[in-house]
Amino acid sequence: MFYENNENSFFSFTAPNPSGDTAEAIDAELDESVDENESDGSVTINVNGKYIHCLTIIGQIEGHYTLPNTTKTTKYEHIIPRIVAIEENKDVSGLLLVLNTIGGDIEAGLAIAELISGMTKPTVSIVLGGGHSIGIPLAVSAKKSFIVPSASMTVHPVRMNGLVLGVPQTMSYLKKMEERVVGFIVRNSKIKSDRFRQLMLNSDELISDFGTVLLGEDAVNEGLIDAVGSLSDALNSLYDMAKEDELSDENS
Repeated sequence: MFYENNENSFFSFTAPNPSGDTAEAIDAELDESVDENESDGSVTINVNGKYIHCLTIIGQIEGHYTLPNTTKTTKYEHIIPRIVAIEENKDVSGLLLVLNTIGGDIEAGLAIAELISGMTKPTVSIVLGGGHSIGIPLAVSAKKSFIVPSASMTVHPVRMNGLVLGVPQTMSYLKKMEERVVGFIVRNSKIKSDRFRQLMLNSDELISDFGTVLLGEDAVNEGLIDAVGSLSDALNSLYDMAKEDELSDENS
């Protein structure tokens, strides 16, 4: 929902000539794509006359199976239709993706990431807290990615929960799943495939597991994330991208 700048709001953003009515109308239209009884934490804001939709992905990404009520989740059946609605809404100039996730369902996360990477509108992501596991493809899916200095990203091999059969077919399935994840990350970031696999199979950092924890600067140095920055940096970048798109459309 959209919350105006007043004493009762928990979210505010000051911009010249903000139009609360327009932002509320945009949110009302986008809300039609999700269950009205569920809140996905999204909000439309006015940034210097451009309407930007902020979409949050927090907790664990829920896939085909419902997680316990005690687990904070992001449900892919809510996020996917909203992304489609944002892409098709002519009043929305760009998407800001805010991430603080421990990961979750691989196929659900990849589905969301593929949708975002295929958007024609400007997209910017920012990692706050953590962008672990399948959160990495989500972070790199945007056209420009940021991470705050205190955030971290955990790179580790693909895992399976529940009963796992120790047969060659299982290993083949895990290898193909890993190729899907690594392939997407390599296509949408500056890191090389061999280096990413080295980080995945690092045995010197995590207890009883393989993988690597990258802090903000480390993630940028490895080529996963474009820049270390704050919320204002992400919003300014998104505004500049939206302005460039507008000028390009006018020229064409």
